[in-house]
Amino acid sequence: MVARCSHGPGVLSFLADLLSTVFERRYRSALEPDLAGRSMPELCAILLGTSGEISGAETARHILDLYADMNPTDRLRFFQFLAEDLGLDPSAVRETLAVFEAEPSGETYRQFAAAAEPKRQELARRLNQVPGATAQLVQMRQDLLSLIAMHPELEPVDEDLRHLLSSWFNRGFLVLLPVNWESPADVLEKIIAYEAVHAIDSWDELRRRVEPSDRRCFAYFHPAMPNEPLIFVEVALTRGIPASIQDLLLDGREELPAEEADTAVFYSISNCQAGLAGISFGNFLIKQVVAGLCRDLPGLETFVTLSPIPRLLDWMRNHDLTIGSDPDWQRRHAAHYIMNAKRCDGSPHDAVARFHLGNGALVHDVHARADISPNGLAQSGGVMVNYLYDRAMIAQNHEGYAGGYAIAASAHVQDLAAGISGMRDQGNLNGEPSL
Repeated sequence: MVARCSHGPGVLSFLADLLSTVFERRYRSALEPDLAGRSMPELCAILLGTSGEISGAETARHILDLYADMNPTDRLRFFQFLAEDLGLDPSAVRETLAVFEAEPSGETYRQFAAAAEPKRQELARRLNQVPGATAQLVQMRQDLLSLIAMHPELEPVDEDLRHLLSSWFNRGFLVLLPVNWESPADVLEKIIAYEAVHAIDSWDELRRRVEPSDRRCFAYFHPAMPNEPLIFVEVALTRGIPASIQDLLLDGREELPAEEADTAVFYSISNCQAGLAGISFGNFLIKQVVAGLCRDLPGLETFVTLSPIPRLLDWMRNHDLTIGSDPDWQRRHAAHYIMNAKRCDGSPHDAVARFHLGNGALVHDVHARADISPNGLAQSGGVMVNYLYDRAMIAQNHEGYAGGYAIAASAHVQDLAAGISGMRDQGNLNGEPSL
């Protein structure tokens, strides 16, 4: 007679996990003496040469633990090893390409593809098989980025890591979740820590941003880093377009019922992981949040930012300009900067402008004394800008920007910028305007 298990699949899963854990521990205890004392290059060679799943995972864990304990000098040596010893072999690439060109086939293509991929990419993939390794590899790239300015020979290593992380953090793997006062405490703590635009100084301040019915916060998460927000956006639901951050963040303000709002204001977008620099999530984030808000609050008609201008005063100082004290003069300078200050490639000098214009927004308005915090005054003299996401024009604006950095702007902003251009022609950029 066959005994039947009455406890369901959960017990079987538990027993399977238990047996697997016991097996892995026994295997690990037998393997650890072989790994102890090995140098990092030796461990990397072992990992690249292994075919066993458990032995490979254990070696990967050993490498990651060893890296975590390294001092800055040893980490530099590790990255130099990746650059010099685990890069491309140009002769192998040329030879396999010649063979493929002479005799195209699946096999000759595989040989060429294997030769054309640096070994350090496969090393990173094998390191990533360990639970928790994705976050460690993101941190590893953050360490690498801090070294590149002084060690440009490491740029190919960064290119490989960025390539892999772009695949692993593809939009299809990201999960958009609301962050509110009921979210886990460790997530809320990270929102406080990662806020990069308008500092959150206390739990009470955080509560004012995520609990009221006219406030929203959304963040992207990745399954491999479930408690680590990748990027988050804070949204205020208002009537009309606001002209200052003080009004939005005012303690004791009157709460607006969400269904009475006609405008969604994106007033803070913060990237959380320095190791994911250059991997853009923001364009997906805004589009998905707009779609969700439209679905939940059909009365919303306007989607706009209240954005900082982080480098305005730096740029003006570099051009021997002063922003002056007159609000209209300040707005003209800011409009001129956003519309006309360019990088060498022709794109806007301002990074926030590049982000929103590249996503299809237009420059809607500029406001003086919009951020009178010490940081706001130091960055832009307190000036802020609205970028408008007009859903009927987003695609057209994006195409214009992508095709030649054409900047979509309201007639009002164009007039403000033109006023400064006229002053430039008269050689009077530093004077107060004649009104």
